[in-house]
Amino acid sequence: MERPTTDKNSIKLFKPLIFSLITLMVTSCYYDSEDYLYPEIPGGQCDTTGVTYSGFIAPLLASNCNSCHSESSPSGNVVTSTYDGLKNVVNSGAFRKAINHENGASPMPQGGNKLPACELLKIDAWLNQGAPQN
Repeated sequence: MERPTTDKNSIKLFKPLIFSLITLMVTSCYYDSEDYLYPEIPGGQCDTTGVTYSGFIAPLLASNCNSCHSESSPSGNVVTSTYDGLKNVVNSGAFRKAINHENGASPMPQGGNKLPACELLKIDAWLNQGAPQN
């Protein structure tokens, strides 16, 4: 009975390929940070009462969003510098998804971390009120 022979060159090529695939699989694993996914609210408190468009939402958007989403340069055709522009994206549901980094929307601010948890809770409170222009 003859024993099958193996080509030593094939084995030499096969080993680095397997090593590369294993290395790729191990290094491509992604772990979310629990602190990023479930940020703690400083002091454990966040006052979401009395959140208004003019008092909180508009200034927050001015400092975090309007540089890319103004009327003069509406990135992604999204305008956050005016109430009417913001209301359009709020009504579509994309605003809440984007600021919470949820699937189905580009995470905003783009290339940055999520807004602090308390700010997100205040935005949610305003959205739950119907996003009034107050």
